[in-house]
Amino acid sequence: MQETLDFISNHRNDDVRNLALQASRYPNVDMPFAIDQIAGYQTALQKLPTYAQTAGIYYPHHLSMEQCSSEQTARHKAEIIANILSNKDSFADLTAGFGIDFSFIAPLFKQSTAIERQEYLCEIQQHNHPLLGLEHTQVLNTDAARYLENMKPVDWIFLDPARRDAHGGKVVAITDCEPNVAEWEDLLLEKANYVMVKLSPMLDITLAVRTLKHVREVHVVAVNNECKELLFILDKNIHSIENIQLEATNLTAQGNQTFRFTLLEEGASTVTYSDNIQQYLYEPNSALIKSGAFRAVAHQFQLQKLHPNSHLYTSNQNVPEFPGRCFTVESVSGFGKKDMKLFLQGLTQANLSVRNFPTSVADLRKRLKLKDGGDVYLFATTLKESEKVLIKCRKTEKNKD
Repeated sequence: MQETLDFISNHRNDDVRNLALQASRYPNVDMPFAIDQIAGYQTALQKLPTYAQTAGIYYPHHLSMEQCSSEQTARHKAEIIANILSNKDSFADLTAGFGIDFSFIAPLFKQSTAIERQEYLCEIQQHNHPLLGLEHTQVLNTDAARYLENMKPVDWIFLDPARRDAHGGKVVAITDCEPNVAEWEDLLLEKANYVMVKLSPMLDITLAVRTLKHVREVHVVAVNNECKELLFILDKNIHSIENIQLEATNLTAQGNQTFRFTLLEEGASTVTYSDNIQQYLYEPNSALIKSGAFRAVAHQFQLQKLHPNSHLYTSNQNVPEFPGRCFTVESVSGFGKKDMKLFLQGLTQANLSVRNFPTSVADLRKRLKLKDGGDVYLFATTLKESEKVLIKCRKTEKNKD
C-alpha cells in the first residue's frame, strides 16, 4: 500500500489517462485506486479546496466526485442552517455519499450521523473525518429508509435523493427520485424539527411546493451564474404555501448576490413596462430567473420591464445592488437594413445574448457577421409592443469582471 501512496503523491499533477496506459510499468501499484485518487485530487483543487489542502484525503470514483456538492454550495447550506436553528444538538444526513455536505454541516452540531448504503463510501468517510477534524460524528453503512424508521429524533435531517433511474438516466420530479420525499415527508418531520432536501435545479418550484406539504423556505443556489441546486426547507409547523420564503443566491468569488421574496409578494408586486430603453439595462442572474421573482425584483428596485417574457429591465438610475448584471446602454436599433448598417458600423465582435427572441445566438451571430468576445454586449430582445430590437451596451464599471 505504501508504494501506491508514494505513487499517488509523486504523480498527483500528472495526466491520469497517460498514467493508466503505463500501468504495466508499476506492477506493485494499485493503479485503479491510484487513478481515482489522482483524478479526485485534481478535481478537488477547484471544487473542494479544503479537501485538496488536507493531506491523506481519500477520494471516490469519478461519478461520485462529479455528483458531489462543491465546497461553495456545502458551506452555503451550513450558513442556511446556522441562520434558522438556534439549538444545534443533533444532525443526520440520510444520503451522505462522499460526505461533502455532511463535512461542512456536521461541525454545527454536537452529534452528527452520516448514513450511506454504499460500503466503500462509508469507508472513505471514516478515513477522512479525523483528517478534517470532524469529532462527535459517526458513519453508518445502512439503508436510509430502514434507519429513518428506527432513528431517535434529531434537530435537523439532510437528504439528497438520487436523481437517476434504474438505467442511469437523469430524473427531475420529486416522485421519480430515490427516495421519494413526498412519501417520506410526514415520517421525516416526525424524526426532525427541520429537514433540508437538495433537489435538481431543473425542478419546477411551483409544482414542488404544491407536492410537499410543509415547505418553509426554498433556496435557489447558483455558482458563478450557473444554477446548481434547489434546497427545500421543511418545517412541521408550516401548512401554507403563500408565505414560503424564496431566496435566490448567486455565489461568486467577488461576493454573493441574494434576493429574498415570498410567493405572495411576487403575486402582489406591480410592474410597469417601458416605452423605451433607458440609460441602464439589467439582466437577472440565473438564480433569480429560476426563482421566478420577475415582478418582485422590478418592484423592489423600481425598474421597468421590457416585456412580460423578456426578463430584462431598464432604468435611468444605476442600481448596484441588483442581483445580476448592469449595463450602460449605448444605442438601440431595429432590424431594418439601414438601421442595422449604421448600428453595426465599425463593430467586428461582441458578446451576444437573446432574450424572448425568435432566433438563436448562433444564427444571429452568423447574420450579423460578428466574432464572439470584446467589451461590447448586444441583447436581441422584444419590447412591450412586440417590437424586436438590438441593444448595444457595456458593463457598468462596478459590474465589470
